[in-house]
Amino acid sequence: MTNIETRTLTCAGGMPAFVAKPEGSGRKPVVVLMHERYGLVDHTRDLAKRCASDGFVVIAPNFFFRHPEQDVLNAGNSRYDLSDPESIELIQAAVDAISKEPSADMSRLAVAGYCQTGRHPLVYASQAKIAAAIVWYGAASKREWKTSDLQPRPLEDVIADVSCPVFGAFGAADHIIAVEDVRYMRDVLEKHKKTYDIHVYAGAPHGWLNDTMPGRYRKPQADAGWAAQQRFLAEVLAEGYKTDPITQRYDCSFGADYDFSKNVRLE
Repeated sequence: MTNIETRTLTCAGGMPAFVAKPEGSGRKPVVVLMHERYGLVDHTRDLAKRCASDGFVVIAPNFFFRHPEQDVLNAGNSRYDLSDPESIELIQAAVDAISKEPSADMSRLAVAGYCQTGRHPLVYASQAKIAAAIVWYGAASKREWKTSDLQPRPLEDVIADVSCPVFGAFGAADHIIAVEDVRYMRDVLEKHKKTYDIHVYAGAPHGWLNDTMPGRYRKPQADAGWAAQQRFLAEVLAEGYKTDPITQRYDCSFGADYDFSKNVRLE
């Protein structure tokens, strides 16, 4: 395993962030790692360290730092509604902060979102040039396609303007995102001729990558999804990667008795 270094920093505007990177010299690809609805908790720091062990410079900010009660938020007893415009502002602050790291190769930048923040890598990628957008069990539910004060621009219009490859990981046992929702997202990506690599895993509920929540965590699917993500990143962040031709992969597995209405929230 690669030895890693960790530290904290403060981005412009006062947003705190956790940074993890491989030890040693040489420029490495960069990941801006967004968190679930709980804010910057141990699970997110663990993912940042795991990604750094895979050879990435990672910045994991607390995108919900403006919430007045962080302990309540971290426990899941409150929420912070991050708007699309605010997400652009804060992701850019993270990008600017990590760009000062000498080992950060900003030409190989990926943004990853999980659950509530799953849509925001797409939002950012619709107006900034990045190398990859990563979505874990987010951005596909029916509510994501509606406009509101938080989501002022239709998600399909956002996707139409995304200029980088998109990775998606979903679970067939998710109680928020149905398999048909993932297919709809796939169809929109295809309609707008986007490169994507989407995986749906049988038996995986919402939040199945989070090993701090035993009711949700599914190790086989989590390991498979992480490996698929790293294969995707190795491909699209490789020197000389060409965005033409368009590459579209959809790998979906679910039980013969699949019924979205029977999927339930797990802890």
